Amino acid sequence: MMNFFGVLFDGLAYGSLLFLISVGLSVTMGLMNFINLAHGAFAMLGGYVAVVVMNRLGMPFLLSLPLAFVASAVAGFVLERVLYRRLYKAPHLDQVLFSIGLTFIAVAGATYIWGPSQQPVQLPDWLRGQVSLLGLDVGAYRLFMIGVVVLITLALGYLIERTRFGAQIRASVDNQQAAAGLGINVSRVFSLTFALGSGLAGLGGGLGIDVLGLDPSFPIKYMVYFLLVVAVGGAGTIKGPLLAALILGVFDVAGKYYVPGVGGFVIYALMVVLLILFPTGLIGRRA
Repeated sequence: MMNFFGVLFDGLAYGSLLFLISVGLSVTMGLMNFINLAHGAFAMLGGYVAVVVMNRLGMPFLLSLPLAFVASAVAGFVLERVLYRRLYKAPHLDQVLFSIGLTFIAVAGATYIWGPSQQPVQLPDWLRGQVSLLGLDVGAYRLFMIGVVVLITLALGYLIERTRFGAQIRASVDNQQAAAGLGINVSRVFSLTFALGSGLAGLGGGLGIDVLGLDPSFPIKYMVYFLLVVAVGGAGTIKGPLLAALILGVFDVAGKYYVPGVGGFVIYALMVVLLILFPTGLIGRRA
């Protein structure tokens, strides 16, 4: 029974991390109608920024996380202004080919700069080991990840649903011409939204170094996982990908723990079942 709760907790921590990285992809696919398969590259960038500032500059882990967010957000903002916006109205196949190309460029660039090997990271002492939670010994690092994701989820939900900027995002997506007629700078709203999604990916990449690992193949290795979260949860929402990420995370960890021979297949079988039952996602965006 203790092993069961331990696996459940690890699955929730893993799912929380998948959600943090994937939620930006949900925004760009569901709200901006852009299929950005290079989303994992922004997560990788955040991971490398965190590693560099910790290992080479000696900065603490907690300071590396906002720097990872800012670096990825700035990269996303620049690329959206220079490249992405040219393809907003392009066919989805063009968007896929373009973003896949960016992914391979990012992989090659990371390999050239940092080499092909895994990047070492040393967590602070207070994040190593285990802590007691309701009588169960759980990993301090995974508990920290869950806490961070809970806070970010609440803040993101408030931003989208309760603020002026969130209203501008929804208005710009529903009808760009009408939104522009009301005085909304649609171009700026899309740029900031894309930057926010990229920054969250970078934050997740920095936060998850010790769980996901970090090497130049990161964007390709986890691309399918991010797409699964968005497809199963429903693009354009926050609750949908959150629910999907937690379910997929728990089943992925449980499958690899209890049936290691076929554990890697469990998450895909679950995806098929969920998409059959909920073809538009667990929680689709309201029209």
